[in-house]
Formats: sequence, structure tokens, C-alpha cells
Amino acid sequence: ANSVVLSAPRRSSPSSPGLALLPASVVKSSSMVRNDPRPALLQMEGMTKAFPGVQALSGVDLTLERGEILAVLGENGAGKSTLMKILGGALRADAGTIRIDGERVELHSPRAARLAGIALIHQELQLVPALNTVENIFLGQELTVRWGWIDRVAERRRAAEILNRLGVDIELDCPCGQLTTAKQQLVEIARALVREARILVMDEPTAALTLRETEKLFEVMAQLKRQGLGIVYI
Repeated sequence: ANSVVLSAPRRSSPSSPGLALLPASVVKSSSMVRNDPRPALLQMEGMTKAFPGVQALSGVDLTLERGEILAVLGENGAGKSTLMKILGGALRADAGTIRIDGERVELHSPRAARLAGIALIHQELQLVPALNTVENIFLGQELTVRWGWIDRVAERRRAAEILNRLGVDIELDCPCGQLTTAKQQLVEIARALVREARILVMDEPTAALTLRETEKLFEVMAQLKRQGLGIVYI
């Protein structure tokens, strides 16, 4: 994985209101040499966001290539989550531009971000415990046949294909509330792949995992990297 540096926040003077955290731009590791003639998969340039009393982001730049795992590092309050919420369409930046494949995009909502191929895997997983693996993978994007009936056979087949692509074994009929946190996380990733996500943002994904589960997650991430996805690891 490649890493980026989000500098430690500089606090405002005592006379300034609030904390006014001012992170410097995200800077690519100097060891990263770009040799792809195509535009970068994702470019965020000059991202700026302020809240009452706090300057959360100030001119932040981030570039993500195809088949790259990019770690975003920084202290609490440095603006990592704010930057990712902007990418996910949950927040609007005050200034700055976002480009995917070189084309400028407006991510004015989570739906717009999903349609642009962006998926966020939050620390608080977005699964319905009572629904099984297949139902959660296709929740909100069900495969249907004539008259709007859900094609359970096609969904089951597609879910098995996606999980096989990830190299994981998860019970298709098991309610997700009975799965381990690690397996629930993999179901979230499978759901992103069904939506044809090309940019995957993972917010502290190993926080609740054991060492072995963390190793397995890294194996899955490496597999996705080989398949050309861009991954932002917070």
C-alpha cells in the first residue's frame, strides 16, 4: 500500500474562536512514481470545508490511482472523516474540485457518489441483522424479473460469484446479525462490488478485528487491488 501524509493540525491562536484545525494538503509519498498515461482514477484538489468555529479542511489535495491502496493518516480532528464524507456525498465542500477519470463530478448526495462508483465502508456497518447475506448484498438493488418479482436464484448465484471473487467463504443463508464483525465487513465489500464500485473507502476497518481477521482483510484488499480498484484506507 502507498501512504499519504495528512499533517498534524495547527491550532488557532488563543484569541481565535473554536479550534480552527488547519491540516496541510495531502501529499503523495515521494516513492510513488506515476507511469500511467491515463488520468488518475480519483483527484481531489483544493478541498476546503469550514464549520462554525472550525476550519476542518484547507486546500487539501488527494490523488488515487487504479489498483492502488492509499492510506490516509492523521491525528483525530485532522479532517480525515470530513474529507471522506465529501467524497461520499454526505457533505458539500466549500471549495475544491473532484475528478474521476479526469472528468469533473459533482457529488451532491450519497446516491450521486454511488453512481460515480464510490463506496464507503463505515466503522458502523450498514447491514440489516435479520436479513441474510444475499439479502444484505442486494438490499436496495434487488435483481428482478417480470412484474417486479425478486429473482432469488440469480441473486444467490451472483452473491456466490462475488464472494468467490473475494476469496472468502460466508454462509449465504445466515442472518448477518449472526456473522462475525469481520464477515459482516466482507458482506459490505461484496455489496459495493455488486454496485460496481471502483473507489472503495474504508474507515478504520481493522479497529474491531482480531489479528487473523485483519490479515484476511488485507488479503481481500490485495485481491481488489489486483483487480484494479482504488482503495482509500483511513
